[in-house]
Parts: sequence; structure tokens; C-alpha cells
Amino acid sequence: MALFAEVPVLPVVVPLAAAVLVVSSWHLHRRALLTLPRAAVALVVSVYAAGIVANTLFPIFLDKPTSDVPWTQFINLTPIAGYETADAVMNICVFVPLGVLLSLAVPRWSWWRVLAATAAVSLSIEVSQYTTAHLLGGGHIADVNDLVFNVIGGALGCLLLGALSRARILAPSIRRFRWS
Repeated sequence: MALFAEVPVLPVVVPLAAAVLVVSSWHLHRRALLTLPRAAVALVVSVYAAGIVANTLFPIFLDKPTSDVPWTQFINLTPIAGYETADAVMNICVFVPLGVLLSLAVPRWSWWRVLAATAAVSLSIEVSQYTTAHLLGGGHIADVNDLVFNVIGGALGCLLLGALSRARILAPSIRRFRWS
């Protein structure tokens, strides 16, 4: 028997993934852009979104006792100090796909807009982590370092797709996946 009632992950992230897939597919269909390669991107976006939510916000507890812990217990605003290289590499690697997927799904966006969207997604995660940790006994803390390295990962993903798009042999294939 569990000590605290925990919000189950799958009943939250599976409908989220399905909703993202339906909305993305509808968007492509409405613009007469729905093809198998673009649908594959929509599927990857939906699974990626669900995976990010599952791995950054859970566990969430419904009946964890409140405590008098100060709000600073759930947030780290000190850059780099005590931040491990493995965490930096993991955050970069997890956000490289976001840079690639945003560049495919919104091809008219410049690199700085992709970075701004990556920063917004990462900031949303950090705010959600703080909120769930503080109010619901979530298992994560908000960390400014995560935000920085997530944005670096998004930038690398954007740069990677840009570089691959310039390769003559890959450019036609990549165009098939772009939502334009």
C-alpha cells in the first residue's frame, strides 16, 4: 500500500499525446499538408510532449502532508555551482529534439524564435516543477541550470537540422517532413 496517493502517469500522458496528435494532424489536414512524413513528425511531437511531461512533472502526490519548508527549498537560482556535467548533458540531449521538431513544424520561424519557444517550454517546465514540488509534493525542483542547458539543447537541434538541410543529399528528404 502506498503511503501517499500518487497521480498515475499514463492516464495523464496518454490522453495528452493523443490530443497533441489529433490537433497536429488536424492542423496539417486543414492546410492540405497531411502526408505520411509530416504525420510521422506529428506522431513524434505527441510522444515527445508526453515523455517530457511524464519525466519532468511526475511523481505528483495528492495527499502528501504540508510542511513549513521555505519556498527556496524547491528552487535553485544559482548558476553552475554544484551542477553536474551529466545533468547538463542530459538536459541538452533531451532538448535537441525540440529544436529539430520546432524547426520542422514551424519552418518559417527564425532560429531566435525557435530558441524563444524552447526557452518558453523550458521555463514552463521549471515553473510547473516548482509548483508541483511546493503544492503537491512533486519529485523535482526548479533549476536555472536546467533552463540554460535546455535552451542550449534546443539551439543545437535547430543548428543540426539547419546543417542537415544544407546537405544536397538530405535536403529533399527533410523538405518532405517540414510543415510548409
